[in-house]
Amino acid sequence: MPFDDTSDTPDDALLVLYANGDPIAARVLADRHVARVMGYATRLLGDRAEAEDVAQEAMLRLWRIAPDWRQGEAKVSTWLYRVVTNLCTDRLRSRKRRRAVGFEDAPDLADDAPGVEVTMAEKQRIAALHDALETLPERQRQAVVLRHIEGLPNPEIAAVMDIGVEAVESLTARGKRALSAALAARRAELGYEEGN
Repeated sequence: MPFDDTSDTPDDALLVLYANGDPIAARVLADRHVARVMGYATRLLGDRAEAEDVAQEAMLRLWRIAPDWRQGEAKVSTWLYRVVTNLCTDRLRSRKRRRAVGFEDAPDLADDAPGVEVTMAEKQRIAALHDALETLPERQRQAVVLRHIEGLPNPEIAAVMDIGVEAVESLTARGKRALSAALAARRAELGYEEGN
């Protein structure tokens, strides 16, 4: 009998239901996670089309491991972020091997907000943040994006990045300082008054 009430069902239970042949459980699980992992991949890669490929590959891997999923060992979201992190790292390394890509060569990030609501100042701030994120070392960028954009707690970030919580704290602190320094000279240009 297919599962039909999925609002409060934990992710790992949905994955087990999918492994047992329930397509509704898979749809609910995908609805919960695809947008977030795609956003994360887009921030790491700077390319929405590549991020779509990464998100799709991560979900395919999730479906493949569903029959072997052991409930209680890891959160589905943590597992997905880790897979996305690894896939993005592989793609970034591949890019560097092929050729050095400057920010000018990377496509603009698509803005998910409706165009009417997006002001020029917001676009400029997003571009400035993206520029500043691109200057960070890869691991710092991953930690900062997971913590401050994706909103994951430090222990989950540690699991995603396969490092200790102290290392996450160090990476995010150094990343925040570097971002602050990179953006400090542009405060007035970006419309931030002193104290904002």
